Amino acid sequence: MTMRELYIYYRVVTGQAAAARLAVETLQARLRSNLPFLVTRLLHRPEGLNGLQTWMETYATRPDREPAGISQALQSMIETEALVLAPLIVGPRHTEIFEVFKEPSASNNDR
Repeated sequence: MTMRELYIYYRVVTGQAAAARLAVETLQARLRSNLPFLVTRLLHRPEGLNGLQTWMETYATRPDREPAGISQALQSMIETEALVLAPLIVGPRHTEIFEVFKEPSASNNDR
């Protein structure tokens, strides 16, 4: 069983950054309150371009509580909850799924 994590990136108009940040942080706090095993983060690129900032939300689970990571059902729930952010972002939200390696590589065993 591999642990799935979500990385979701999108753009925000610099002038709407404060409102967008509050909305994302509220969304993530609500999700964590309902799902205590959920781990969330909000990241941003340090530089903007043409009045836009690139932001990234990450979603993972505590391995001791939900070892499979983000299930398809949980991903769908996160995406549905995030629809409230649509007025505050420019363009679509892009979702990338990454999985944690199942076992350490052979080179890591030598350390």
